Amino acid sequence: MARNPYIVLGLSPTASDSDIRAAFRKLAKQYHPDRNPDDKKSEDKFKEVSGAFDVIGDPERRKKFDRGEIDEEGREKAHPYGQWSNRQGPGGPSAGHTGGAFRGGFDPGGPGAGASFEDLSDIFSDLFGARGGRPNPGAKPQSRGRDVRYRLEVDFLDAALGAKKRVTMPDGRTLDLAVPAGLEDGQTLRLKGQGEKGAGGAGDVYVDIKVLPHKRFERRGDDIHVELPISLKEAVLGGKITAPTIAGEVALTVPKNASSGTTLRLRGRGVAKGKSAPAGDQYVRLKIVLPEGGDKELENFIKSWRGADAPARKDFADV
Repeated sequence: MARNPYIVLGLSPTASDSDIRAAFRKLAKQYHPDRNPDDKKSEDKFKEVSGAFDVIGDPERRKKFDRGEIDEEGREKAHPYGQWSNRQGPGGPSAGHTGGAFRGGFDPGGPGAGASFEDLSDIFSDLFGARGGRPNPGAKPQSRGRDVRYRLEVDFLDAALGAKKRVTMPDGRTLDLAVPAGLEDGQTLRLKGQGEKGAGGAGDVYVDIKVLPHKRFERRGDDIHVELPISLKEAVLGGKITAPTIAGEVALTVPKNASSGTTLRLRGRGVAKGKSAPAGDQYVRLKIVLPEGGDKELENFIKSWRGADAPARKDFADV
């Protein structure tokens, strides 16, 4: 025989609805079978906690229990004076019968059936770092396994070029996830049929992607932007230098007399979304860097250089 649900959850009958939900979440997480594998006592306790919440976790059913209309298992109690519950309806199969008590065929739907999506979502989130997907309101109960949602951090270059990632499921399974080239921050990948199993088939896994920033590259759409330091000599005389791209280093020609902020374009060196899609471009912004700690010879040259006093901010004269 089931115990009083208030006692099971460690509460008094005066507890608030929020107190009941909090107690249920705490105990369900504590005794969840996935947190206590091969532990029959924890499994039985989890079922008892879920059954208790099934009765008093819903405000309307809690009122019925408090009024004595349903018992500890959520079944309707016999009405006084031998009368039948009005669920039978007037003129029903037992109309006029006064002997014995009516036991409604109510099925609470198994452990945790009264728990809301948000209550169970919190439990799965704490256990697995994932949250269960909201079931289709029109679907039959328990007809299909629950969808599961993950958050996966992906390196900048892996997202741009594509990669293989291994993720661990709540049941211990590992899946090799193919990260497609051109994956963007905030994008969601769907793994069909890899969610929780159910009588009507398995649910899906949804993977929310968080692309980590790169210390050099910045992505804007399908284009890549990078700031490239150059020496004063390279800026004045120009020449060939090596520039990084997401696919490796390439040769780049710096034009003579290049100023800081000069931007050069490397066509097709950006992100390509798939083999047939055209790749974006890479934009290299030059930045002149003087010798660290200064250079005495350079200072003497600047002092004697006739063009040193040429106006560098003529465009700001009218500001």
